Amino acid sequence: MPIYEFECGSCGVRFEELVAAGTEEMKCSECGAAGARRLLSNVSPPGRQPRGARVRSGESERRERESARQGRIADARKQRAAGEAVRPPSRKGSK
Repeated sequence: MPIYEFECGSCGVRFEELVAAGTEEMKCSECGAAGARRLLSNVSPPGRQPRGARVRSGESERRERESARQGRIADARKQRAAGEAVRPPSRKGSK
């Protein structure tokens, strides 16, 4: 049995229900009014999951960048606590 999305004509609430495939209308889950109509939903395309060594390499690079970022944040907090002026990080390629 598939899950369908319905919209109530009385109160306008949208809800999902597990119903038989041919069901077009049902009672509203919110107000109980009959005649909530089934909505057409877009089908999502299949997800593309990259696999292999390159993905693992990218994940480790992301973890390293995030760790370095957290370190910079911690250093800036220490400087602020000590009353020192905090310099923003320099941008690559800026003059």
